[in-house]
Parts: sequence; structure tokens; C-alpha cells
Amino acid sequence: MDLAEDRFTELYERHHGDVWRYVSRRVVGADVGDVVAEVFLVAWRRLGDVPAGTALPWLYGVARLVLANEARGRRRWRELTLRMAAEPDRSVVADHADEVIGQRDVAVAFDQLSAADREILRLVAWERLSPAEAAVVLGCSRATFAMRLMRARRRLRARLGAVSDGAGRSSLTAPSMSEWGA
Repeated sequence: MDLAEDRFTELYERHHGDVWRYVSRRVVGADVGDVVAEVFLVAWRRLGDVPAGTALPWLYGVARLVLANEARGRRRWRELTLRMAAEPDRSVVADHADEVIGQRDVAVAFDQLSAADREILRLVAWERLSPAEAAVVLGCSRATFAMRLMRARRRLRARLGAVSDGAGRSSLTAPSMSEWGA
């Protein structure tokens, strides 16, 4: 064995029981073993960061962070389960052709927008950022972003109208300068 393995083995044998008790006072059941294993996995990966004389407090700190990650994961799982339970049952759909056509129309109209308009709409719709947060991403003021968002939405509605009115793809040409707000 090399020095790292020797150090880890000594660390594990000396502190495994203490870490196990620390975790078992905070978690019930089979999860204790998983958390303790994760703590020592972190210790192995970061063996150079483990303080020589005071390893146990460092291991407790790692255990606390692992427990926090586990709690976040459980909370996210519960939230996802609740969101899924609140969703209407879509398993029985008589004919989803209109929905598919609508989605296609939105995709076609969206693709016809400028890269700047697409990014503005993505920040708000897909990334779910507030206008203030999206303004930070783009490096502009909230008011400037709000104006850009309003114009991007207007252009998307116009494109969507052209697509869904049956005008076809041929009417989806580049917009005029006045349409871009210039």
C-alpha cells in the first residue's frame, strides 16, 4: 500500500464509528450507511485537504454537507411528485393533432425570430427568470429588458399569426426594419 492508502485506512478505522453515530443521530434507517459511505468517499477524494490532527471535525463538516444535499434531493423529489400529481391527466387524449400543429407553429415562428429575440424569450419562458434577473444576464437595465421583451413577444405573435393563418412558410421572410423597432 502507498502512503495515501495507509492514511485513509487509518482515518477510516479511527473515525468511522464517530461519523456513523453523528449521521445516525440525524438520519434514520438504511440511509445512514449511504451517507457515511459518501462522507468517506469525499475524504478519499480530498485526502490532501483532511487536516492531520483534527480530522474528525472536518469529517463532521463533510457529513453535514452530505446530509444537506440529501435533504435537498428529497425535497426536490417531493416537490416534483406534488407537481406531477397536480398536473391534469393527459394520458387519454382523443386527438392530439391540434396540439402538435400548435407546437409546430410556435416552433416555426420562434425559429424565424432573431437570435436576440429568441434569447430574450428563452430567459423568461424557459429559464423562468424575472425581467430584473434577465436584465442582469444581458447586461442591461430592467427597463431596457422590459422593452426588448415586449418587442420580442410582439414579433413572435406576428410570426405566429402568419404561420397559423395558413400563410405558409413563404410569408415568413425577414422582418422589415420598422418591425424590429429600429
